[in-house]
Formats: sequence, structure tokens, C-alpha cells
Amino acid sequence: MKSFKYTFYLTSLFFFFVQKGLIGQNISGELKKWHKVTLNFEGPETSETDEENPFLNYRLNVVFRHEKTAKSYLIPGYYAADGNAGNSGANAGNSWKVHFAPDETGEWTYTVAFKKGKWAAVRTSEKLSSGEYMDGATGGFSIAESDKSGRDFRGKGLLQYVGERYLKFAETGEYFLKCGSDAPENLLAYDQFDGTFQDDGHKDDLVKTWEAHRQDWKEGDPTWQGGKGKELVGAINYLASKGMNAFSFLTMNIAGDDQNVFPYVDYDTYDRFDTSKLDQWEVLFEHADKLGMFLHFKALEHENQGLLDNGGTGLYTKLYFRELIARFGHHLALNWNLAEETGDWTATPPTFPIDVAERLRLAEYLSSIDPYKHHIVIHNGDWFDGLYGQNSKFTGASLQTNKEDFSNVHKSVLRILDESKEAGKIWAVACDEPGDAQHALITDAEDPQHNNARKNGLWGAMMAGAWGTEWYFGYKHPHSDLSCQDFRSRDLFWDQGRLCLEFFKYNNVPVWEMESNDSLISSEGDYVLTKPGFNYVVYLKNGGESSLDLGANAMVYEVQWYNPRKGGPLKQGKIKNISGSGPQSLGMPPKEKYQDWVVLVVKKA
Repeated sequence: MKSFKYTFYLTSLFFFFVQKGLIGQNISGELKKWHKVTLNFEGPETSETDEENPFLNYRLNVVFRHEKTAKSYLIPGYYAADGNAGNSGANAGNSWKVHFAPDETGEWTYTVAFKKGKWAAVRTSEKLSSGEYMDGATGGFSIAESDKSGRDFRGKGLLQYVGERYLKFAETGEYFLKCGSDAPENLLAYDQFDGTFQDDGHKDDLVKTWEAHRQDWKEGDPTWQGGKGKELVGAINYLASKGMNAFSFLTMNIAGDDQNVFPYVDYDTYDRFDTSKLDQWEVLFEHADKLGMFLHFKALEHENQGLLDNGGTGLYTKLYFRELIARFGHHLALNWNLAEETGDWTATPPTFPIDVAERLRLAEYLSSIDPYKHHIVIHNGDWFDGLYGQNSKFTGASLQTNKEDFSNVHKSVLRILDESKEAGKIWAVACDEPGDAQHALITDAEDPQHNNARKNGLWGAMMAGAWGTEWYFGYKHPHSDLSCQDFRSRDLFWDQGRLCLEFFKYNNVPVWEMESNDSLISSEGDYVLTKPGFNYVVYLKNGGESSLDLGANAMVYEVQWYNPRKGGPLKQGKIKNISGSGPQSLGMPPKEKYQDWVVLVVKKA
């Protein structure tokens, strides 16, 4: 049994007769809307290393159908060893699983297709043979309303790209703004996960303990194998406690910068997966859901972009992404980042680069097998030319910049938004690696104020219309992108990120209705986000007095000030209201007059 208490409530158990005899199946989960429902089937007895490869030569799909609405979803399944591999460490057994996150209450039915044949997992042929066992099985279950609230995503529903600059929750209709950690990219190189990476001779010195966050694990939090996992679970707890709501991680860095994260049984095998390690990843991801932590999956990186199929969307690439979706696609708030720093942009690329055509093809494949149609992004190595447009399955960009002072974040976000809109399909853009490769977000000890990161990076992105930021740690400083094992190294900056999110949330700023128009403010280099005639957010990097151009306007507006360094309630300056056409003075900030301030200008009722 899993040691954590919030999953696997056995709700039904029944048996049915198929060609091989009496085969069992069960349904587990809370059976509530947006909650993970798991079907566990007794299939063929096999192992991770069986000659008849269970990951490649079998294909488990289940079609779920909602009786009232006729909604239908084809969900891929996977081989699960003994069904409890995360705890048992098993690599053999007869368990096969499917996870589903139902989006409606009421009655659901399902039909199982279990096929067998050479490369069956990634083939679409209807000529594959029956895998017997659960093939053709049917069943059903009833789904109740979710009882979750607060940060728990299961109370909010699926986070969706809806053709706008911001992602939106399907259940609540609220838009999501994120701030979190983009580093370390090798977050999953954790010594308490199963596998061979700890001592396989590939940069074993970078394997992590996350010991600094043992203190952040709480009684009742999940573990595996009798108490493993506390340090990494604690690390995610810490980020959530600081008001962060996102973190990122590579899922495969073979031949990359770290080389300790991969879903496979070993470093050199690309068609057999480590069932116990992936179960353990899932423990972490499920816990993150409850904390309201967005999951940023980064599938490949510059060094290994062409490792699996020489830059093409071939057998190994398809199998890799299918396994990710089968195991983790049910999570409600995530994006698939197909690769970091892709393309032919270096003199001697380590593996064959993924060109534009193959990026489009990979996105097409991923979208075709992802029943939830999660947000699909890519990191810029090359820019995003050729990836825009209505026919592209990309829905956004994971932006990387290259200035130590973060000075090109704002204009880069604006560029992508403008280019995507011009191409006919506006993207949702997040700046997930602001700064440069060497420095980026350095430690509190080196830069306790983080002025450039806050002004140019954090607020620069949000005031351009980005839906969020994640923070890269560079490679030339302590607690780097590869070496960091203590998120408290940036404790003071997480506070600044939280204050940014709080401004938009607690002041009900409708960013989804607003656009950047920096020309409206008289001070050079400052930012304006506006819904003209209704509300304006002005970011003054160096405070002082500036004028806001109201255009041809006879309305009266209230002027209030927000401190992005300290937060707290809105404050008033000497000028409490402005009205009239053309430029109108906002007055001076209420205190610390030449520090950065946010000005909220709202039409009075």
C-alpha cells in the first residue's frame, strides 16, 4: 500500500471473463470531478526486461464516455509492474493501469482496447492482434462533485489554453498567473528515487539529497518505501509556503548538462521504463496538485534534442511522450515543454538539431495523443519563427532571454505576443528563463534586493502581458542551475514574486482584458498595462512624477499606489483622482519617492 493517505480508495471490484480466463480489474480514486480515477487491470505477467517488451509491444487504450453529454476521451495506459512498484521496488508483475481525470459528474462508461504486436504502443494500425486479457472489457462508474477548495487544483479544474494570452481553469473560470522556480533543471536527480543514476558513472556528483528541505516536510505528507522522499516533498512545500505556484524539471537529460534524470531502466536504454521510479515521481506530482503547484515538464534539452531519433518524431520519441502522457497527463495544471534551446543555433550541436518542421510535427503528435490538450510550448534556442499560426499545435512560448540585467524581458514578451497575433493565433507567453545563462537570479547573499530581477524581469514580463515567470539560477554562482539543493538561497526574491501575484489577485486586476501600451506614460522605460477608459496599471521603475495619457476622456479615475518591494494595501498620494483628456500627472509616490512603485488607476463608479 502507498503510505500517503489521499489516494487509492477502493470503490469497486468486479470480474469478467475473457479469452485467458477470469481476469480482475478494479477502480480506485475518490470518484469525484477532476480527481484522478485509476483503472488497474490484471494483464499478462511480464517484466521491465522481458523479451516481449511490455512498453513497446503492447498498447493499452481506454475510451471513457460520459452518458449525459456524450463526451468521449481516449486515454493511453501503461505497464505498472506489480501495481505498487513505487513502494515495492518491483520490476515485474501483471498490473496495467490507466489514469483519467473526469470533467463531468454523473455516469461514465469505458471500453478497453488491449493490443499486441511489434511496436504496438506507437502504431495506429487496426490490424494489431488482441492482447487478450482485458481487451474488449467494459464497465462504468459514477462521479460526484469535487469537494476541494483553496489552492488545490482539483477544485479549479483543468488549466486550459483558450486562445488568449492567459490560461484559464475550466471549473472556476479564473485565469492563472504563475511565479516559481525554473531551477534546478535537474530537480528530479534525487537520491531517493529508484534507478541506476546514482552510481552509473554519469555525473554522479550532481545527484541531490535536498537535505536542506527535510525540515519542510510535514506529518501526513507523502513518502515512499517506508519514509523516503521527505526532502524533495519538503522542497515543494517550501516553495508553496512562499506563495510560489510553479516549478519546472527535466524528465530526460541523458547526454545533457546533468545526466541523472531519465525515465528509463538505465542510461543507454530508450524503450524500457523504470516503473518504480516513475511511480515515485507521481507521488511528488500528486502532492504538488494539492498545493496548487503548476508542473512544468521539460522533455528534452539542447544537448539531447536529437538523441532519440536524430531530431525526428520517430519510434523512441513517440514512445517517450506516450509514457509521459499515460502516467502524468491527468494532472490538471501543466505544460509540455517539448525541448529547451532547440534548433540549429550552435556551431557544433551535440545531437542532430530539431528543425522547424520536426518541432511542428512533434507538437502535432503530442496533441494527437494528449486527451486533455494541455498547453504546448517550446524553449527558444532559435527564435519561434515558423511555429506560429492557426495550424500549429503550439499554444505558447517558454521564453529565455540573454541579458544579465533582465533588460530585454519586456520587449521579448511583446515581440512574441505581436508575432503570434499577426500569424492568426495569439500565444500564451511565460518568461521561464529571464536573465542570462551565467548569472540570472543569483542568491540573496549576493544580491538581497534583486532590483534588476524585480524591475526588468518580474514586472517587465507581467506588464507586457506574460502569464507568468519562472526563475533560472545561472551557472557561475553558488546554488546554481545544476547544484542548487536549497530554495532558501533565493528566499527574499520569492517574497517579491509573491507580492507581484498578490497585487493582481487581491486588487482584481483584469489582465486578460488589458494590453501593454507603454507610450501612455511620460517617463522613459516605464510600463503601462491598460483597458483604455477603464483601468491602467503603471509600473514606475524609479518612482518620481509621471503623466498618464488618458486620451479623449471625460472620466474620473482614482489613483492608488502599491509597493512592489514590501506589498501591503494600496496607498494614496497627494493626487487622489485624475480626470480630463490627454496627459495627467499621477503625482509623487506616498513615500520612498524614487524607488519603484506600481500605480493602479481605476475609473470611478
